Amino acid sequence: MAEAARRRREALQERRDRAAEMFRGGATQAMVAQDLRVSRVTAMRWHHAWQRKGAGGLAVADRLGRPPRLEGKQLERIDRRLRRGARGHGYGTEVWTLRRVTEVIAQATGVRYHVGHVGRILRRMGWSLQRPTTRARERDEDAIREWVKSRWPDLKKTSG
Repeated sequence: MAEAARRRREALQERRDRAAEMFRGGATQAMVAQDLRVSRVTAMRWHHAWQRKGAGGLAVADRLGRPPRLEGKQLERIDRRLRRGARGHGYGTEVWTLRRVTEVIAQATGVRYHVGHVGRILRRMGWSLQRPTTRARERDEDAIREWVKSRWPDLKKTSG
């Protein structure tokens, strides 16, 4: 992921460097926009930055996008807590769900995330999705069959 971001930054910087060369050579904003396939507004912003600060004014920011709300020590703290297991945090099973992880992150750091974003944080930390290879010991096949036979048809009728 970091490698792809680095390549994107380099590609952006090459386009901006090319724009600076073109402006230095007397190209208009419209020519830059057309040649580099950017909007006229982008070419105009680049031109103003180039006029104010030269080629340095077109430098790409070190980091693109919003900075992460969790960094180094916080991620380590979350990792340590997750390694204690879900039961160690008072949950009834050892299964980590995104909702549970979201709660642990909030408790450990005070930073609140939407459940839908937590998977990205876990991947960044080196965690991966794990599915159980066996069925839960608590699973009651007879009760499931009975539920599917008696309750499911009623639910299915009301869902449409």
